[in-house]
Amino acid sequence: MNKSCENFRYLEKGWPRRDLTFKFYTDGTLTIIDNRAEEVISPNDLKGDSMDFYVRRRIAFIKNKLTAAQQKYA
Repeated sequence: MNKSCENFRYLEKGWPRRDLTFKFYTDGTLTIIDNRAEEVISPNDLKGDSMDFYVRRRIAFIKNKLTAAQQKYA
């Protein structure tokens, strides 16, 4: 199965300023990469504005998935 994803880059406003890439895959999985440290981090490591960004993107992803399912079965 082809596993596509949406990539979002986010630069934190607070200290320490991290350069993050969020990858939301179509199957619901998520990968968050700290581009400067070159490591994968978990949503538990997010704070402040980066956590807010993650939550808003996750909600938008879920809404889009629900809308697609409704249109498919309507």
